[in-house]
Amino acid sequence: MAKKTVQSFFGTPLNVVNVGLRSFAESVQAQGVPAAQVDWRPALVPRMQVTRAGVDIEAANTEAVNRIMQGRPVLVGMGIAREVIPGYHDRLILHAGPPITWERMCGPQQGAVMGALVHEGLAKDEREAAELAASGEVEFAPCHHYHSVGPMAGIVSPSMPVFIIENETFGNVAYATQNEGLGRVLRYGAFGPDVYERLRWMEDVLYPTLKAAVESIDGGIDLRALISQALHMGDECHNRNRAGTSLFLRAVTPAVMRTCPDRERAAQVFEFIERNDHFFLNLSMPAGKAMLEPAEGIEGATVLTVMARNGTDFGIRMAGMPDRWFVALAGIVDGLYLPGFTAQDANPDIGDSTVTETAGFGGFAMAAAPAIARFVGGTPEDATRATLEMYEICYAEHEHFTIPPLNFRGTPLGIDVRKVAETGILPRLNTGIAHKEPGIGMVGAGVLRAPEKCFAEAFEAVREW
Repeated sequence: MAKKTVQSFFGTPLNVVNVGLRSFAESVQAQGVPAAQVDWRPALVPRMQVTRAGVDIEAANTEAVNRIMQGRPVLVGMGIAREVIPGYHDRLILHAGPPITWERMCGPQQGAVMGALVHEGLAKDEREAAELAASGEVEFAPCHHYHSVGPMAGIVSPSMPVFIIENETFGNVAYATQNEGLGRVLRYGAFGPDVYERLRWMEDVLYPTLKAAVESIDGGIDLRALISQALHMGDECHNRNRAGTSLFLRAVTPAVMRTCPDRERAAQVFEFIERNDHFFLNLSMPAGKAMLEPAEGIEGATVLTVMARNGTDFGIRMAGMPDRWFVALAGIVDGLYLPGFTAQDANPDIGDSTVTETAGFGGFAMAAAPAIARFVGGTPEDATRATLEMYEICYAEHEHFTIPPLNFRGTPLGIDVRKVAETGILPRLNTGIAHKEPGIGMVGAGVLRAPEKCFAEAFEAVREW
């Protein structure tokens, strides 16, 4: 049947633009009339401009996002957690997400704690480690309380090496461990001889080699520049880090060759980083943390400086209320699974890696990384739509992080609690998936949205300011 053309009163082909309910456009299309759908909805709540105390929220948010954009995170060195992280002690274990007790920790986070305690020599096996963790003799605290971030379970134990990232603009410092890779690794809740052997190699070989190299580089390694370049090379610097890892290896290789006297050791370090496309994640995350912290404490600012998950709870913190967590239950990831695993094996959303979205890249920059669709499911078009939607809930567009497929438009920056309440749009995230039982590890990757409850409670707090 030939396609029917519907004429207007003036004899020209009729084209329809529908705003609002999609069913209207579908009805018109069923009659053979082209109809473009515009997704629009009225504001759910009016946007607050001024707090009860008379503080200009717009000015506060402008200051917050400007501080984030002005930040220049630089990798300046490495050290052992208990020696370089302020306030650290020998019985402290840091974890991803908001505060949580041992009893409420999910399987992979408990597994990672048990593995860390065995690795530290504080327990002879995982059973003894679980008893120690439940005894109250070990302190648990969020990485975010110690200027740190950790992917997935996010465990930082006393003897673990950490990267030291300094924000040259504001002088604050952030920390993160070295990335182990994917699969059966501690951060996904795995433990056992293979996990401990890798951690020991990372402490004995990888750490001293990289430390000597990084600290020999005049001025350190500019991570903001690497993230910016990686976004132009197909990364979003959360779940796709192939370009970022390659750029880091390129930056550090001459220094390794000059400072490492053992050619075989240097070769092992090169191979480990080159074979681990996610190595850069543990640099992009603390870079994001270093950029976000200077925005904390700005009275009246409603943009987020923390968004994190521990596999049980999802928590956020606002720039204007930096010490208060707003918490909801962690969501279920819609994902692709490794052979032999299904959604029945999956733990809820986990990790501090949403610091990347909070800082204006990661899942919010998926349009720059169409290949991410193969890792987390969906299509390149889905990735672009995800980024375009996130502009609706962000206060600004980044000056330094841009997206080539969107004509070098700045990435969405500054998740604004007011805009989330106004639009009903929740942040889109991409993430790895850990097995819900301790000791197993990674089972897949996928996408989801942040839970509504914590944003609703944060908005109510804003209304009381």
